[in-house]
Amino acid sequence: MVDKMYISYNNVHKLCKAGAEEFLKQVGKPDVIIAIGGGGFIPARIIRTFLRSPGEKNIPIQAIGLSLYEDMGTGTDDKIGKEVIRTQWLDFGALSQHFDSLIGKNILIVDEVDDTRTTLHYAVSELYKDVKEIAEKLGRTSEKTRFSIFVLHNKLKEKRAQIDEDKMGGGKYFVGKDVPDVWIAYPWESADIDTHTQHAVEQGNI
Repeated sequence: MVDKMYISYNNVHKLCKAGAEEFLKQVGKPDVIIAIGGGGFIPARIIRTFLRSPGEKNIPIQAIGLSLYEDMGTGTDDKIGKEVIRTQWLDFGALSQHFDSLIGKNILIVDEVDDTRTTLHYAVSELYKDVKEIAEKLGRTSEKTRFSIFVLHNKLKEKRAQIDEDKMGGGKYFVGKDVPDVWIAYPWESADIDTHTQHAVEQGNI
């Protein structure tokens, strides 16, 4: 097994295309895409290409930023990956002015990798809580909001958190490819894209 898995842009594109086709088949066109930064930005933009039909309006993409708590030299690692900190979140006031809020919408959350599942758990839980709070204030609790997830890669490992399916509201989890628990090198992180792509080709990730 390789210690580092190199992924090409072509491979990302193909995984997004396949994921979009499966999403449309099982869930239907999303009303909005929420990208978890920074790894979710590029796949979110690519998957949007395959989620809309010619002549249709573009699906809006919103961004949220989340960071995992990291041990800073305390000598313990029990908190690593367990605490999530918001660095950027949705402006629901501005969103409701232009998009009639997220209440009752079909929402697709996009990230590059499902590692410990901590970030995805936090994103779904907090978005659900925020939408529920607004729906209660507006008397719109009968409108079901669906949260689905798409990740390029799911690492086959024990997860530190699980996603509450009840909070997904009928949404589904989609993954481009299940992979071993190895370091995944994405093309947008590379300073030398030619060498990176060569490694991806050698590993068959094209």
